[in-house]
Amino acid sequence: MRSAEIIPRPFSAAPTSFCLRAQRVPRFVLAGFGALFAAFQLKAAEETSTIASLPTPLDRYRDPAGAGLWEVLAHRAAVEPFNVVALGIFACAILHTFLTAKIRRWAHRVEQRHAAKISDRQNALPADPNADGSPDEVSFAGQVLHFFGEIEAVFGLWVVVLAGAITGFKGWNAVIGYISEHVSYTEPLFVVIVMTLAATHPVLTLAERWLSAVARLGRGSPGAWWLTILIVAPLLGSLITEPAAMTIAALLLSRQFYALKPSPRLAYATLGLLFVNISVGGTLTHFAAPPVIMVAHAWSWDLLHMLTFFGWRAVLGIAASTLLYYAIFRRELAALAERTATPEALAPRAAPPAWITFVHLGFLAFTVWQAHHPVMFIGAFLFFLAFAQATAHHQSPVDLKSPILVGFFLAGLVIHGGLQAWWIEPILRRLGELPLFLSATVLTAFNDNAAITFLASLVPGFTDPLKYAVVAGAVAGGGLTVIANAPNPAGQAILSRYFPDGVAPLSLFAAALIPTVIMAVCFMAF
Repeated sequence: MRSAEIIPRPFSAAPTSFCLRAQRVPRFVLAGFGALFAAFQLKAAEETSTIASLPTPLDRYRDPAGAGLWEVLAHRAAVEPFNVVALGIFACAILHTFLTAKIRRWAHRVEQRHAAKISDRQNALPADPNADGSPDEVSFAGQVLHFFGEIEAVFGLWVVVLAGAITGFKGWNAVIGYISEHVSYTEPLFVVIVMTLAATHPVLTLAERWLSAVARLGRGSPGAWWLTILIVAPLLGSLITEPAAMTIAALLLSRQFYALKPSPRLAYATLGLLFVNISVGGTLTHFAAPPVIMVAHAWSWDLLHMLTFFGWRAVLGIAASTLLYYAIFRRELAALAERTATPEALAPRAAPPAWITFVHLGFLAFTVWQAHHPVMFIGAFLFFLAFAQATAHHQSPVDLKSPILVGFFLAGLVIHGGLQAWWIEPILRRLGELPLFLSATVLTAFNDNAAITFLASLVPGFTDPLKYAVVAGAVAGGGLTVIANAPNPAGQAILSRYFPDGVAPLSLFAAALIPTVIMAVCFMAF
């Protein structure tokens, strides 16, 4: 064989042929493409300089000396007009969360009308041979409304609107710079993985076994399980993190309580109490509650500090709130003992081998340990999925749908929340101890409490009483809405099927109000 046959074709051949073909293109076309490319390059260079300015750093506003709150807010809005746009979009997203139940009811009515049209068309077909046929069985409008009525999708939908607004004001590069480079998604990713691990069959079986030992003190009645889950499970959040405690508590409530079909009033009271208890139940340590994690390092808060100032007050508030609701609903809780749960709830859990449970706990512990390092806990989670597949005969299927939806919700929330510091920080900076506590409680209802405490950590000159007040208010108000605390969407995703039209935000707020007031008294009066 000749050597020419085994020598590959020179790489220069392809470019040469391309250049020969390109010579046939009119020069004015090439010049136009060149000018367009240069314009894009210039625009990209201009937009790159705006990436770091979204959001505007607080120290760049240079607020007028001695200005009041409204003057500061007006000044900051004038310096960066996009602040007002971002706040308006965020307000629309919050309003959307309060309307999700109505949107779902609207979707049901649209689907019912669509089904009626199909029935009428089918009945008319024999009498009308020229009919075009029945319409689609699925109502597209109804499905779209269902999507807009899913609370997990709300903030993600409004992120699309926000991205469009950022593009109009600052260009597409600013969207990429803010959403992909500035915003941290560690917390949403952590919630997705820890929620998945906590919901596995071995972990849930072990938690149910431990809590059943406490519930047996009340003869294992629904009321005893109700008390045990709502008091003990939230306190576990100080060890295994609040999202994991919320997942375990919600799943056990689903099996031991909601499966008995309590009245809507008791169902909402239980959900509101669960959210409040979980929010404060992680404050016994400095590494489990998101609002505490945000300030623990900056303010040098350790385990002893949390136990001394927060832990015993949290236990007191959880016990007082739960016992008060138990006294109010004791008759209905006693009547639940006469009801029969669904076969799924009554089915006993087959205990997996001890070594499998131990491995699951190891993955959970490693995830909690590496909570601030997503590369580490995501990598470990991939190994967990392989382990779960290899031991599938001892496992229940790994459910990723609900955790991913919850993560999507939280990711959208942190994207919107990251643009709200311009108005939250001046409010926190100008308040005394009690007003700061009350403001943090109220603001938490409309923004993630971890964002509130993070902004507080940036305020210079905060005294120890002010630090305590802002964190206490943030955790006390963490149950008022689904967006107030990171674990709340996980609990709502698990338990929403027991509410026919979804969880109504106003009903949840009313149910959580009394426990919130009790927590406020425990934190500020003792």
